[in-house]
Amino acid sequence: MNRLRLLIADDESIIRLDLREMLLEMGHEVVAELPDGTGVLKAAQEKRPDLAILDIKMPGKDGIEAAMELLEARLCPVVLLTAYDHPELVTRAQEAGVYGYLTKPFRESDIGPAMAIARARFEELEAVRQQAADLQDALETRKLVDRAKALLQAQGMSEPEAFRRIQQQAMNTRKPMREIAQAVILAFETAGMGENPKKKR
Repeated sequence: MNRLRLLIADDESIIRLDLREMLLEMGHEVVAELPDGTGVLKAAQEKRPDLAILDIKMPGKDGIEAAMELLEARLCPVVLLTAYDHPELVTRAQEAGVYGYLTKPFRESDIGPAMAIARARFEELEAVRQQAADLQDALETRKLVDRAKALLQAQGMSEPEAFRRIQQQAMNTRKPMREIAQAVILAFETAGMGENPKKKR
């Protein structure tokens, strides 16, 4: 596994010390170390770790609550540590989106695979989210271009001519077609001609 920048949080100082030494021996870097879950989100926003290792049972804010904040903010994957192998905790961890879960006492041979799995699944989810965002952006762009074409067609252009007009302007100005389409629509709206031309027929 590549060298990772890690955030760790555990209310037991001896556990934090053992964990930090173990991670350093594995070739990783601990960029933030906390005694509870309260400051986890802020520390992650400042340090931008590759992964967080959080104890579940901590005062103030437990590890699952802190994990939910990290995952909702899409900051980093999380591995949870616990001395309690309880089905309810496992269910809560899964619902929070945590992919790594280790029961104390843990060994180096346990932590490495847990971190690797958590990173891989987090990256898979991010890839899916990015793909969905790209598809949504493509759909919005198509809708805007179609609307701009309709407005240009209402002025006497054929559909291919309207598309070429938008495409050529995008190339000439080195701007995305979405921006050009928005500019065309705005120009028509400003001139009072932004209604859907099909409604006029």
